[in-house]
Amino acid sequence: MKHIGNISPSKGSVKGIKRIGRGAGSGHGGTSTRGHKGHSSRSGFKQKRNFEGGQMPLSRRLPKFGFKNPFRIEYQEINVARLQELVDNNKIHAGDTVNIEILRNLGVVRSSRIPVKILGNGDLTAKLNVTAAKFTESAKGKIEQAGGTAVIDE
Repeated sequence: MKHIGNISPSKGSVKGIKRIGRGAGSGHGGTSTRGHKGHSSRSGFKQKRNFEGGQMPLSRRLPKFGFKNPFRIEYQEINVARLQELVDNNKIHAGDTVNIEILRNLGVVRSSRIPVKILGNGDLTAKLNVTAAKFTESAKGKIEQAGGTAVIDE
């Protein structure tokens, strides 16, 4: 039976936290574990996230290097072997004109806004008239050797 003289909180309802600043008898009175003087002993003290006690912060110690060219043009790259693969699968035919719209419709390139560059990896036997933003020398040579034309799109 509970009487007013022996009431205690329910089990688990009270956390055993350190009670700071409750007088000399508590063992944590006076400076309340904050030490003497200095900004961290004052009320309202807030510290910057990466503050390291006056030491040069890590974000300023690490080297900043490299250069990102804001005018760099990213190309979607296609090898002449891929063009030959499209001919072999009857998606395009020998003698056809191949441009970025056709490649986009076939799902070879992601976007018609990003320019296409034709690379010279692989072999090409089909005669194709290829229109693209750029060609490597080997790709241009292989296209012309097969009887096709390599036209730079503006």
